[in-house]
Amino acid sequence: MSDSTYNLFQQGRAHLKQGMPAQATVALEKAKKREPEKASIREALGIAYFRIRRWEEAEAEFRKVLELSPVNDYAHYALGRTLEKQGRAREANAHYKLASSLQPDSDQYRARIKELD
Repeated sequence: MSDSTYNLFQQGRAHLKQGMPAQATVALEKAKKREPEKASIREALGIAYFRIRRWEEAEAEFRKVLELSPVNDYAHYALGRTLEKQGRAREANAHYKLASSLQPDSDQYRARIKELD
């Protein structure tokens, strides 16, 4: 990742930490244009979209993260949350189960499964 792309990524993450997800999307979208195959950028952008309730965009970002890194437990969990927000509970639960199988010690992942079964 180039320095300028990394700076955009860090700026986006800082906005997320400060509770400014809409502002985060600006920097993260620029970073994504420069490095579209970078899972960390796509994950942060997915989080930003999720927080501003842009469910379809969040879904697309988390799906791309999983395409790049199929064993990313957090991406499965986040995709599950995004699908659940869109009323797709059965599909969401499948991703919660995958996340839990990849990270069996996570109470958070197991709790989501219990809520939907």
